Amino acid sequence: MSHVFPRHTKQLPPVAVRGEGCYLFDSTGKQYLDASGGAAVSCLGHGDQTIIDAVKAQLDSLAYAHTGFFTSEPAETLADMLIANAPGELDRVYLVSGGSEAMEAALKLARQYFVEKGEPERGRLIARKQSYHGNTMGALSAGGNEWRRAQFGPLLIDMSHIDPCYEYRLRAPGESLEDYGIRAANLLEEELLRVGPETVMAFAAEPVVGATSGAVTAAPGYFKRIRDICDKYGILLILDEVMCGMGRTGSLFACEQDGVAPDILCIAKGLGAGYQPIGAMLCSRQIYEMIEDGSGFFQHGHTYLGHPTAAAAGVAVVGAMLERDLIPRVRMQGDKLMAALDARFGQHPNVGDIRGRGLFQGIEFVADRDAKTPFDPARKVAARLKSAAFKAGLICYPMSGTIDGRRGDHVLLAPPFITSDDQIGELVDKLSIAVEAALAA
Repeated sequence: MSHVFPRHTKQLPPVAVRGEGCYLFDSTGKQYLDASGGAAVSCLGHGDQTIIDAVKAQLDSLAYAHTGFFTSEPAETLADMLIANAPGELDRVYLVSGGSEAMEAALKLARQYFVEKGEPERGRLIARKQSYHGNTMGALSAGGNEWRRAQFGPLLIDMSHIDPCYEYRLRAPGESLEDYGIRAANLLEEELLRVGPETVMAFAAEPVVGATSGAVTAAPGYFKRIRDICDKYGILLILDEVMCGMGRTGSLFACEQDGVAPDILCIAKGLGAGYQPIGAMLCSRQIYEMIEDGSGFFQHGHTYLGHPTAAAAGVAVVGAMLERDLIPRVRMQGDKLMAALDARFGQHPNVGDIRGRGLFQGIEFVADRDAKTPFDPARKVAARLKSAAFKAGLICYPMSGTIDGRRGDHVLLAPPFITSDDQIGELVDKLSIAVEAALAA
């Protein structure tokens, strides 16, 4: 009998015993194509010997040193590497153990920045509906997925949530993409004026929305307008790239493709590629200097901040992305995956939208294609799809509640950057089997 507390007590998973390239193997020997990288984590695939050797070498010299007493060479190296490639004025790196920790640190830093600046009335965050920013209480409060928030409501912090930039469902008939993008962004200004801009510290958003909506990209001009509004009212822009960053969408930082730079940026998942748990919060020089010239102490911290072994993995992973030219490969293979999905599902009567960037793509399923009507939640399309795909030897990331946390179904695909043309074909074939099985049920 297992003493592990699983994610779902009525759906006990098989035991994973081995990983090789784009595949995982369970204890029975069954092979699974990892078409979602777990949760967009395994960007380099499984069993990369260079990364494994880097972790082993670090363990041989120094496994751990608490940041209350020491920094470490791998932490310093990783911070330098990230800032050398970061957009805008990002200048400092706060290394944590995952995405929720990174977002929690971002929220607390934004608040402390304004306290030290002499504007303690600024404490409100504005985020978006159907966003996901993590599972700690602050990060969950920032997220806008009602299903994830519902039972924890009494514990959550009061934050504002505006409509997302979701052109498939929210763009008006006859409205251009550009006009819709500006209209969607202007919702931020409307909310600022409603609550009082002097009470707001930051706006948080995912450049490409991941788990809750399935690779929803912003309309052209959306984030540039968001940046302008933030600057106009003196609020910080926090971009959550925990899932969509680190090369996943075809640039090292996802926001590069929107032509903006944030004041605070959060990364995780692909930063360690699954070889070690690691995340990071990056902040601008202006924010850092406000703390440095003020109290000098960021009132926050975790035991495993800047963990040397995790940082060594991060150095090796980011180095591999850059040295192996994997990010251009993401764009190339991403185009092939999109074309293959469009060829197989583009005219499917129950496929409403195929979207995404790079190797971060999603399919939204509908009961009626013309009316964009979602399936009845009682049909549990996403759950059935996950089960059917797993049976077919495919790991993907289906979710329900795409539209409002309750209605809508999608599948998110985030295969390793090393995915071959043949594996794209295998992915689409197995996904097709799973889709038909899920919709027939």
